[in-house]
Amino acid sequence: MAQGRKRHLVAYDIRDPKRLRKVHKTMVGYGWSMQYSVFICDLDAMELIAMKTELAEIIHHAEDSIAMIDIGDPNQRGRDCFQFMGVSVPLPTSGPVVL
Repeated sequence: MAQGRKRHLVAYDIRDPKRLRKVHKTMVGYGWSMQYSVFICDLDAMELIAMKTELAEIIHHAEDSIAMIDIGDPNQRGRDCFQFMGVSVPLPTSGPVVL
């Protein structure tokens, strides 16, 4: 049985401006920017591994931090669990990112 995509909320705190730009550029290839350092990514298992591998090669593991939270199926909990105060950010429809 093939595993489908899961929606992940990815947030990062990168201490060096050069690494910050590299992480942001990498994340643009995997998801939608909610805020500058917060992304929604709909990924299958292999894409998640690829994203983690790319990010691990960029960050300084003793200084930087990346949080990756699996929030479920993009069409179910991955959509329903978001609440906003102030300006509401439109959530992406599920599916792969095409660049």
